[in-house]
Amino acid sequence: GNRSIDYSAMPKADYLFITHEHGDHFDKTAIDELSQNSTQIITNKRCADMLGKGFVMANGDSTRLSDVIKVEAVPAYNTTPGHTQFHPKGRDNGYILTIDGLRIYIAGDTEDIPEMSKIKDIDIAFFPCNQPYTMTVEQLINAARMVKPKVLFPYHYGQTNVGGSAEQLKDDGVEVRIRRYEKRQYPL
Repeated sequence: GNRSIDYSAMPKADYLFITHEHGDHFDKTAIDELSQNSTQIITNKRCADMLGKGFVMANGDSTRLSDVIKVEAVPAYNTTPGHTQFHPKGRDNGYILTIDGLRIYIAGDTEDIPEMSKIKDIDIAFFPCNQPYTMTVEQLINAARMVKPKVLFPYHYGQTNVGGSAEQLKDDGVEVRIRRYEKRQYPL
């Protein structure tokens, strides 16, 4: 619909990672505009079924995409009572990419789930922060303290003020970087 990003103007992707089927994560037009014949689409089963293609990964799977790129699919789900229907346990993926030794954790739409305590040695993490669908600011802080990424980029925050998270995490060795990903987001 009224997207603020023109995907057709971007370079074609070697890899596309799809976490789940919600329209802000699974956009067939964007997938088409970013794809070329050699693009590998890595996704959960639900999106592969909807798309009619894709390399399916379930929570706990890992694979090597190239000599220097490994990907692990990790759980992403809601835990707050009354919110679990948005992202049920076992359906959606987060991804950990290891690219030539650099570890990047893209959490997908999730809350601060216990599985995060097993995720280690993350250089860069992308965590969502927008209740009721993902994390509160408090859950974002808790997730960051479990994973301990060197750098954390909150995303998906819409009208949520994530600005205070940097101050709260400064003694934890986590550098929080706030970026405006969409035009409509909270003024920082």
